[in-house]
Amino acid sequence: MPHIIIRGVSIEQVKSISTALVQELAELCACGTDNFTLELVHSTYVFDGSEVPGYPLIEVKWFERGQEIQDQFANIVTKHIQALGIPEVEVAFSTFLESAYYLNGKSFATS
Repeated sequence: MPHIIIRGVSIEQVKSISTALVQELAELCACGTDNFTLELVHSTYVFDGSEVPGYPLIEVKWFERGQEIQDQFANIVTKHIQALGIPEVEVAFSTFLESAYYLNGKSFATS
């Protein structure tokens, strides 16, 4: 955790930034790089009867870390996506409660 879901960016683009992105985010979150999951969602976007390029949307699913860390996290993700020559990117956060998240049947709230 965090789980980062990426839309509107190619697999080759994500591969090219994945190592540096995760290293920087791990430093910010004070955790190991192995705590991060990058998932690339392949979607077909349609507008006005035609296929169109996807708009970059990055979803972050994680445990609450406070507004300051969240702002920095969003800025790091944005910086790396924009370094690919993509001018605009949206980042959205979904926060899990530890009591509602389980690993092997055990709640994180009791860990």
